[in-house]
Amino acid sequence: MPFPGGIDANANATLVFSLAAAVIYAFSLGMPPRLSRSAARTLAVAMLAVLVVQQGGPWLLVAALGVSAVALLSRDGEKAFLGGATSFLAAHVLYVVLFLRAGGGLGLLLAEPWRAAIVLAMAVLVLAMVFALRRRVGPALRLPIGVHAAALLAMGIAALTLNSVGVVGGIVLLILSDGLHAAEKFLLPAISPHRIWVRHAAWALYYVGQLAITLGFLLG
Repeated sequence: MPFPGGIDANANATLVFSLAAAVIYAFSLGMPPRLSRSAARTLAVAMLAVLVVQQGGPWLLVAALGVSAVALLSRDGEKAFLGGATSFLAAHVLYVVLFLRAGGGLGLLLAEPWRAAIVLAMAVLVLAMVFALRRRVGPALRLPIGVHAAALLAMGIAALTLNSVGVVGGIVLLILSDGLHAAEKFLLPAISPHRIWVRHAAWALYYVGQLAITLGFLLG
């Protein structure tokens, strides 16, 4: 177990609870939307926030995970989508502030070329996603999608000011997850056989990304 004291220790038990909720949600992805399914998805991330509190981690990380968990309560429908997107935007902003406060400054991006290369790759990915979505969504969603994409890129840039492979890797996974989720929701036909595996992959990338960020901060 990653924390002292075995599986009976509060931190390890909380982590196991989070993992169990994530697995339960993954198995329910092929079922009709229900409150219990949303609850499992929310608990998976909310328990990570509890873990950070138990370990005395940064309050900004607690806030980002907590807002992310609330966003995961959103149900289907355009209004619910916009509400969830607003909550995720707030979480992204909290992550940006957290990373910039904990990192070594934006100068690292110029001092170490590999960081700049990852920024360029993320920018290409995010811009490709935006251009693909703009042709498939209504005018009301274009601005929110653009703002969300900008926040994703800012979060990635801020993460690269840290010397933490776990945090940087977690952010990359979150960006990939966001792209898959957008493709499943807006780009794939309703009867596409690919929707179910894309949905599973998006969730796996999202949860593992949040887990990597959390452990990256707590375990150093």
